[in-house]
Amino acid sequence: MSSKSRKLFIVGDSSFAQIAYEYFTYDSEYEIVGFSVEEAFLKKKELFGLPIYPLENIENHFPPDDFSVFVAVTYGKLNRIRTRLYKTVKQKGYNVVSYISSKAFVWRNVKIGENVFIFENNVLQPFVEIGNNIILWSGNHIGHHSIIRDNCFISSHVVISGHCEIGKNCFFGVNSTVANNLKIADDTFVNAGAVILKNTEKGKIYTGNPAEPRNIIVYRMFRITEDEVD
Repeated sequence: MSSKSRKLFIVGDSSFAQIAYEYFTYDSEYEIVGFSVEEAFLKKKELFGLPIYPLENIENHFPPDDFSVFVAVTYGKLNRIRTRLYKTVKQKGYNVVSYISSKAFVWRNVKIGENVFIFENNVLQPFVEIGNNIILWSGNHIGHHSIIRDNCFISSHVVISGHCEIGKNCFFGVNSTVANNLKIADDTFVNAGAVILKNTEKGKIYTGNPAEPRNIIVYRMFRITEDEVD
């Protein structure tokens, strides 16, 4: 019998959900009891021998008073799918938890919201603030006094320098860099290897060194409707 007293289910059944299962199981205080997806995407009944239930009636299987949840979805529709599911479980009354790898460096006064997943080898320096519903994949550097707003996805080996402000719903590709004292607007998509040396504009895709906005509009690329733009 497991010695873990806190019970958690995961929303999602993709590769990220499987990774989240591994990390929570072997590097946290939580016992994973099952998974959940929206009924339209329910293609199998089990994962790792645990049940997968429809999200629409998940409270019948995992009552909110007894179980916590993590939403393990990546950056589809520029993070809006994960955000919608995160809001759904919040409305159902669940406690939404975060995961911080034991192999990450997080300074004592860093503030971290809920539904945050911080992989190994991330460095979060003093006075950093991490909002809600944010994924920090492995090996990133978040410089002192920087703020990352809600619903962002930071891939691997990204450098965000000190005193930066990252807007909502942003994506940063592998090995991208943000210089000091910059403001990254909401819905900014930063391509792999791009180097941001000036403030960005909302809804633009940036590429190159130094990075410049491309003519492609991010909302069109991700098929985001007007109703889904804040």
